Amino acid sequence: MQKTVLFLFGIIFFVSCGNKNSQQSTNQSISQSAVEYAQGFAIHDFEKYKEVSVFNPWKKGEIYAKYFLVNDENTEVPVDGVKIKIPLQTIAVASVTHLEFLSLLGEIESITGICTPKLVYNKAVQRNFSEGKITDLGDPFSINVEKTMVLRPNALLMSGFNQSDANAQRVQQAGIPVIYNNEWMETSLLGRAEWIKFVSAFYEKEEIGDSIFKEIVARYNEMKIKASNADNRPRIMAGSNFRGTWYMPAGRSFMNELFQDAGGQYFYQNDTTSGSLPLNVETVLKNFSNTDVWLNCNFSTIEDLVKSDSKHALFRPVKENRVYNFNKRFLPTTANDYWESAVARPDLLLGDVIAILHPEILPEWEFVYAAPLK
Repeated sequence: MQKTVLFLFGIIFFVSCGNKNSQQSTNQSISQSAVEYAQGFAIHDFEKYKEVSVFNPWKKGEIYAKYFLVNDENTEVPVDGVKIKIPLQTIAVASVTHLEFLSLLGEIESITGICTPKLVYNKAVQRNFSEGKITDLGDPFSINVEKTMVLRPNALLMSGFNQSDANAQRVQQAGIPVIYNNEWMETSLLGRAEWIKFVSAFYEKEEIGDSIFKEIVARYNEMKIKASNADNRPRIMAGSNFRGTWYMPAGRSFMNELFQDAGGQYFYQNDTTSGSLPLNVETVLKNFSNTDVWLNCNFSTIEDLVKSDSKHALFRPVKENRVYNFNKRFLPTTANDYWESAVARPDLLLGDVIAILHPEILPEWEFVYAAPLK
């Protein structure tokens, strides 16, 4: 009897250990998708689901959001994230900065709702909205929860911020997953563009997203190498004077990276802060009056620029008509493709700036986003 009990106990122990090991293997990552430039997300493949983590850019080491992507809604996943059935069939989009990712992946037709449609440049999205296929969900900072609930997309794609969004929480509580695409917090151009891999995971198009991104990186780096071999490095000023305050790109901003990769010099290129630097006009005059080129100036004509502040006429680029905006693709509705597709296409943006600074390097280049002030 004692031997029988011991034998049965051994079998139970063996089976228990086997089940435990099986469960552990299910919860162990099989592989991790390569993320080379972006700092804000990670993707891990498991046996029965895919784990997508969005890191908190305001609190280092914390997870901002976590998603478990499954093909079968009955699949069991950990409790510390949101389960989402993939591939998505429909999606609502809160920010135009996310549209080019969907366009490159061939998923524009999955968009059923969008915030502030008048700011959309993408022609296919404009057409679908005019035909009633896309619903206006209002302001992205105060999304219309009721319309979103009625629309009931598979998910809502939006930017995350360093504060809670009551409307987003209500949407989530209604059973509509909120996917936070925080590409805008990346400090590098290629880091922002790499979020196409993030979006592609929700459509089961990882291979396509990876292939598209590799092509963008290859084109970007090819032009960057050409610019690095230029004989000179023109001095750049940027931004516009808004009510006496000039917001210049900080040293750890993607704009400064753009200037450096295009073969330019920038006064604050060694600054260690991110975002923008609020400066008074006197400081800008002192440090930038003798620069070669003025980029991203938010005016259409030199006349309007000088009318807004007579001090603008003191800058060398104004005297020599070397002032450029990024408004070539600008619509009367105020939609600007620079804020839309340039996020995912830094190669095109880099080409524009190189063509301005070093026209001999890209003699056949046609501006995509940049345009000279007339």
